[in-house]
Amino acid sequence: MAHDIVIRGGEIVDGTGAEATPGDVAIDDGRISAVGKVDAKGRQEIDAAGNLVSPGFVDLHTHLDAQIGWDPQMTPVSWHGVTTALLGNCGVTFAPCKPQDVELLAAMMETVEDIPKNAILTGLPWDWEGYGGYLDAIERLNPALNVAGMVGHCAVRFYVMGERAVEEQATSEERKMMADVVADSIDRGAVGFSTNRYPPHKLPDGRSIPGTFADPEELVEIAKAVGPRNGLMQAVGANFDVLKAMASTSRGRILFSYGTGPQEGSGNEQAKHLAQLAEHGDFTAITQVRGSGFMFGLQSNLPVQGETWDALRKMDLAGRLAAIRDEDTAAKLVREGRAQKTRFPLAQVFYLGDGETPDYAAGPEMSAEALASAAGEHWVETFLRLSRETDGKALFNLRMFNQSLKELGDLFRSDHIFPSLGDAGAHVSQIMDAGWPSFVLSHWIRDTGLYSMGEGIRRLTSGPARVLGLKDRGTLAPGMRADINVFDPTEVAELQPELVHDFPGGAPRYIQRSKGYKTTLVNGAVTLVDGEHTGERAGEVLRHAG
Repeated sequence: MAHDIVIRGGEIVDGTGAEATPGDVAIDDGRISAVGKVDAKGRQEIDAAGNLVSPGFVDLHTHLDAQIGWDPQMTPVSWHGVTTALLGNCGVTFAPCKPQDVELLAAMMETVEDIPKNAILTGLPWDWEGYGGYLDAIERLNPALNVAGMVGHCAVRFYVMGERAVEEQATSEERKMMADVVADSIDRGAVGFSTNRYPPHKLPDGRSIPGTFADPEELVEIAKAVGPRNGLMQAVGANFDVLKAMASTSRGRILFSYGTGPQEGSGNEQAKHLAQLAEHGDFTAITQVRGSGFMFGLQSNLPVQGETWDALRKMDLAGRLAAIRDEDTAAKLVREGRAQKTRFPLAQVFYLGDGETPDYAAGPEMSAEALASAAGEHWVETFLRLSRETDGKALFNLRMFNQSLKELGDLFRSDHIFPSLGDAGAHVSQIMDAGWPSFVLSHWIRDTGLYSMGEGIRRLTSGPARVLGLKDRGTLAPGMRADINVFDPTEVAELQPELVHDFPGGAPRYIQRSKGYKTTLVNGAVTLVDGEHTGERAGEVLRHAG
């Protein structure tokens, strides 16, 4: 009897941590039906010779909540092997939402996550009030990837407290009401609850978002609703005492963002702190996979203020390129750059290079400071020269987070942290980290060997699947959902980021394609071949099952 699909002749890395073994994978009715030697033919055969076959990757930190409305392909993460994405991170969600609060929640997402408000308002149907209705709306959008969602503290606070949610503490009755709203959201499909205690995340009026300074007792009350439902609690900016309080109450999984500094020994020190925290509950940290932060270049954000620079900002890329090739204009740009203090440390700004793939692992010699010094130039002259030489494609990355790859590698050896935090769908014109799975494969597995292939794939698949509470995804075994990647481990990598204007209203965003991915399947449907979407949109809304 023929199978629907047989992936034949690859090296299978099954997601459990085991290393690769040769074999085939058979798929029927969207599930894996056999792994190993498969004699029966497939109605469709995928030749995996010379490639690895792995489970699809699980992205624990996205903000695709809005973008999914106009981009159901969920790019760029779908170009990088992601088959399941978690929405609703950082406490900012679009549900629950009373009709009068639609603009408020959209504006908050704009200021916190750099997603244009107009795109949010016009790109989503806004035909829900409760979280279950939001998931219903997402389901009707027919996404290409599987999505799971958390209900956010900001929306819950606004829903219960109105304007008082921003700066006031909740009454005991309001805490109970919030817990009830969260409980209902989980009962209707949310996989958990997210909160945000990071003061720089602001509302349009400059005040920190609701919940930032909430009494931890409020989180404890909510945890009483999350725990019995086996839900996930996610926190950004919470200190260890708050995390412990949440864990001791919910007695469940706690997910939070983490990182390390550039100081020698900081990676091991942070790993030590994680181990101590893990003694108090089921904690999982995630962090960016490389130095991350603000990215700029002639095609996108410009690094200097001034009359001539402001005129340059109003031009498209062709106009900008023509302007900087004009000697008089270039001289004015340099004079304005020399006349003002640099807004960021040049030793932390790195040129991504002019190769096919960006050089995210570049050493100090590729910093803007070192490049300018070596050429005997002011750094603005270096910026303009490299922009001219690359036809405006040159990009520079300010490493604000995880500045040292050596220290980050030491942190990644911890059993309590996963590479992640790509923030796909957020900071869309400022940062591009959505290709993080490809960097794990190319740098942390292939180039440095920090992870073996088996362990690295586990940290991209079954590990985060467990955090989400998914029992039928994350490994290649009979009965599991057929979310699968076929890729060339010697070739897989991120390509250079580029700025496009494909958001509603022509708003800009960075995208980043990949290379090395031969085939991606979601629920047994072939969704990408050689990095291009097939048109299949086989994703599912993964509702919490208790």
